Amino acid sequence: MGIVCNLRRAAAATGLIAAAALVSTSAFAAGDAKHAEEQDWHFEGIFGTVDKASAQRGLQVYLEVCSGCHSLKQVAYRNLSDLGFTEAEIKAIAADYDVTDGPNDEGEMFERPAIASDAFVSPFPNNEAAQASNNGALPPDLSLQVKAHAGGANYIYALLSGYEDAPVGKDVPNGLSYNPFFPGELIAMPAPLAEDGVEYSDGTVASVDQMAWDVVNFMQWAAEPEMEQRKKMGFKVVLFLIILSAILYAAKRKMWSNLDH
Repeated sequence: MGIVCNLRRAAAATGLIAAAALVSTSAFAAGDAKHAEEQDWHFEGIFGTVDKASAQRGLQVYLEVCSGCHSLKQVAYRNLSDLGFTEAEIKAIAADYDVTDGPNDEGEMFERPAIASDAFVSPFPNNEAAQASNNGALPPDLSLQVKAHAGGANYIYALLSGYEDAPVGKDVPNGLSYNPFFPGELIAMPAPLAEDGVEYSDGTVASVDQMAWDVVNFMQWAAEPEMEQRKKMGFKVVLFLIILSAILYAAKRKMWSNLDH
């Protein structure tokens, strides 16, 4: 993938500004939001699977744009092997971040580079520090956000790609942006994605729609990394029950065939 050690420093001011407004259900909630259109996601349906190429690009968007203020506490770096990353790539991604560990032999806590078994390192040491850096808003952890909204992936994709100029007559106070998909249409997070905001290592054009699509695919995987295994197991169980039902029905017919009904 070519995602290497200086990605954390590459998280620009845009990423640092991206705060709790992304997933807040309370801020500026007056009025109705525009309905997010249904998208044709690769992971939907009983046979849906993870679009690994898109999710890999989504990781890059997360690291370079979102990780400046949003954590991913429920995912460990080693889980990235499920997306096709090699051990060396995972170690390189993790090593760019420091974690507090300890105590050591002297009873002191110390800093060390993150390793594959660590969870994704949070951008702030605690909630108070996160709020202080984001005008009082607490940036939510993104691990389960796709599952946290009624609109799921469709809502987050529409929100990230739906920023536009406010219509004539719509007053947008300083510090807010207009997004018709956000409840109340006024959102405290400026548009986090910009054309060519990242440079994809696979040559994909980094349009706003593409980056939004990719990061949503990554967030979907993060929220449900066991999805493919669950669907495969579910299909096997259903198939077993169908076969078992057929066998039981045939046995019943055979058993009662000689009786006068």
